[in-house]
Amino acid sequence: MRTIACDGVLIEKGKILLIRRGHPPYKGEWAIPGGRLGEDETVEECLKREMKEETGLEVEILKLFGVYSKPERDPRKIVSIVYIVKRKDDSQVKAGGDAVEAQWFDLMQLPKLAFDHEEILTDLKTILFQKEPYRQG
Repeated sequence: MRTIACDGVLIEKGKILLIRRGHPPYKGEWAIPGGRLGEDETVEECLKREMKEETGLEVEILKLFGVYSKPERDPRKIVSIVYIVKRKDDSQVKAGGDAVEAQWFDLMQLPKLAFDHEEILTDLKTILFQKEPYRQG
């Protein structure tokens, strides 16, 4: 059976908030904030909890962005549900939980990313910057 994780994309003024992972796999690499779904929570609750733990921010979900499920995306075979979020207030970013650091990066100049997060953000940039409306399917 595969595990589910929820990841949150937070973009402000052309910058995206990423965390540096404190644990394997990909320890020390940058990633979209997020984590595994608990047994007694919804995916939305999971996302909000993980964002608070890893970045110190309370967020509001704006949109479900996508589901990433290639078995090779994570050595632990985790399926990721990715949301676009915004922060609820003007709290300052503070790394915690599994994150040893949280930092803003220019969306067009990203560091090397863990898992398939480069693919996720490439998909996001394609939608954000295309001239025609996004069409699924």
